Amino acid sequence: MKLTRLSLAIAASSAIFTVSTAYAENWRMATPYPEQNFHTQNIKQFAADIKEATQGKLNITVHPGGSLIKPMEIKNATRSRQIEMGEFILSGMANEHPLFALDSVPFLATSHEASWKLYQISKPALEELLDKQNLKLLYSVAWPPQGMYTTTPVSKLEDLSGMRMRAYSPQTERLAQLSGAVPTQIEATDVAQAFSTGRVNAMITSSSTGVNSAAWDFLKYYYDVQAFLPKNAVVVNKRSWSSLDEDTQKAVLAAAAKAEERGWELSKEDMVKQNQTLIDKGIELSPGSEELRQALLKIGTQMAAEWSKEAGAEGEAILNEFNQ
Repeated sequence: MKLTRLSLAIAASSAIFTVSTAYAENWRMATPYPEQNFHTQNIKQFAADIKEATQGKLNITVHPGGSLIKPMEIKNATRSRQIEMGEFILSGMANEHPLFALDSVPFLATSHEASWKLYQISKPALEELLDKQNLKLLYSVAWPPQGMYTTTPVSKLEDLSGMRMRAYSPQTERLAQLSGAVPTQIEATDVAQAFSTGRVNAMITSSSTGVNSAAWDFLKYYYDVQAFLPKNAVVVNKRSWSSLDEDTQKAVLAAAAKAEERGWELSKEDMVKQNQTLIDKGIELSPGSEELRQALLKIGTQMAAEWSKEAGAEGEAILNEFNQ
C-alpha cells in the first residue's frame, strides 16, 4: 500500500514537471556587441533576472557579437520573428524614419542627463513607431558621448579633409561628409580590421567601442568632443510578446525597467573607466581645439535644422519641449 502511494506521488510530481517543462519558453536574443561590452553585460543580467522571476518559465539565450544575426539585420530578424528579441542602435535605422536619428543629431543632447530628458520626451512616439513595425520596446540605453578618433593629429576641420571616416549610421555618414571626410560603413565588430587594412583612418564613436576594438593598436588620437549619445533599443517581437501570460509579461517589464536604470548608470561609469583605459594604453586624449569644436558645433546646427525639416510637426514638437 505504501509502495503504491509512493509510486502515485512520484507519478504525480513527474506529471507536474512534464507540464511545467512543456510550457517553458526558450527565446533567442541577438546583440551586435562583444561579450565584455557593458550593453551586453546588462542584457545578460536582464535575461538572468527574467529567468529567476519566472522560475525558468522564460529562458532567454543571449547571442553577442553578431554571432547569431548580422548587426544590421537584427531589427528585421526580430520583426519577422526569426528571433524573439534583439538589440540594435536606433540611429542605424535613420533611413527608415527621422525619429530613429534624433539621438544622433550632433550637439543636441551631449550629456547623459540631456540625453535622458530627450529620451523621455520622444519615448511615446518611439514606442508607437516600433509598435507599427511589429516590435515592442522593452528598454533603451545610451552609449557614452561620442568622440573622434584619428590616426593623425587634428586641430581644425580642414585636417579631416579626405580622411576615410568610419560611419555606422546615416547621421555619422552625414557628419563625415560635412567635415570633409569620406564616410565608410563599418560595423563595430570590424573596426580593428578596417583600420589595420587602411579602409578607414578616422571614426566617431564612444570610448567603449575604442576600448572594445583595442584602438591603441592602430591609432593614437582621441578627441572627446562629446558630440551626441546614441541609444540602443532592446525589443521583442509582438507576436512572441502576446504569447506570454500576464504574469510573465509583468516579470519581463519589471526586469526591463531595472535593466534600463542599470544600463544608464553603467554607461556613465563606462565613460570614465574607458577614457582612462585609453589614456593608460597610450592614446592622446583631449577635448579638441576650440577651433575644431566650433566648426563641429556649426555642423551640428546645420544637421539639427535638416532633421527638424525632415521630421515635420512631430519633430518640431519634440525639440520645442526639449528646449524649454
